[in-house]
Amino acid sequence: QVQLVESGGGLVQAGGSLRLSCAASGRTFSPYAMGWFRQAPGKEREFVAALKWSGGRTTYADSVKGRFTISRDNAKNTVYLQMNSLKPEDTAVYYCAASAYASDIYSFSDYDYWGQGTQVTVSS
Repeated sequence: QVQLVESGGGLVQAGGSLRLSCAASGRTFSPYAMGWFRQAPGKEREFVAALKWSGGRTTYADSVKGRFTISRDNAKNTVYLQMNSLKPEDTAVYYCAASAYASDIYSFSDYDYWGQGTQVTVSS
């Protein structure tokens, strides 16, 4: 079993930055991919960014491309989401997720493990 714990959320003004962390623990950690998703009130959970563990290739939603960066620290089994130039529409609960096997990394249903979520609020 894999446990994921997010941290780093908070309240920030528009144009500011936050860095989210996702620490993985449990059995030997070597997922197919790690992803970040977000869910705003009244909306469906949406893909934000993903990183394939082997090779490190990254991909982003168009809405965050150029502003957000997903990265990892293998030694710490931790994945990060650096969020710059934040906008009020980025306000949501952000979730970290791990996909154990080859899957559609854009689809939340293809992820096997989830963190508890961390709130990000961007004020205008």
